[in-house]
Amino acid sequence: MTSPAPVRMTIVYYSTYGTNHQMAEVAAEAAREAGAEVRLVKARETAPQEVVNSQDAWKAQQERTAHVPEATLSDLENVDAIMFSSPTRFGGAASQIRAYIDTLGPLWGTGALADKTFSAMTSAQNAHGGQETTLQTLYITAMHWGAILVPPGYTDPAIFASGGNPYGASITANGQPLSEEDKATIRHQARRQVEITRQLKG
Repeated sequence: MTSPAPVRMTIVYYSTYGTNHQMAEVAAEAAREAGAEVRLVKARETAPQEVVNSQDAWKAQQERTAHVPEATLSDLENVDAIMFSSPTRFGGAASQIRAYIDTLGPLWGTGALADKTFSAMTSAQNAHGGQETTLQTLYITAMHWGAILVPPGYTDPAIFASGGNPYGASITANGQPLSEEDKATIRHQARRQVEITRQLKG
């Protein structure tokens, strides 16, 4: 009996200072441990370089992740699962993520994004800084594609331990490393998406 093909997953993130990069890496590791083939890519920086250079932490993050490939159309084409991780900007995804989404018309227009699973994560400086609306609007975008939404819901105690957001991992970004509670939620969300995607493929 032939073993089923592994779940192919792309994780797209944007990270100004490093939080969403950390989140995406934790998710990628958990997804790989769950048996998925994972590609980790970043949304292209759209802010002027002189603006990035004016903030040491922003420039340092850019330099730390220079090796990470920038997301392209092909990264979402031949995959089964898509996860986005974006900072919150005024209650929505960062403009860099939205700019990447705006390039996806050729895929969306041909139905190439339909029937893939989709999940999302976010961060903000404040606990009520727009995390829920950021995740909801990302899910609405995926609904336009015909994607299958896979939020974590309240499917594991880790969700409650990290703040209780059923829409996706939501980090209060204060410059500190991710807490163990946050990592547990991210891992659960990624593993759940891989498992549900595997069931759909079966």
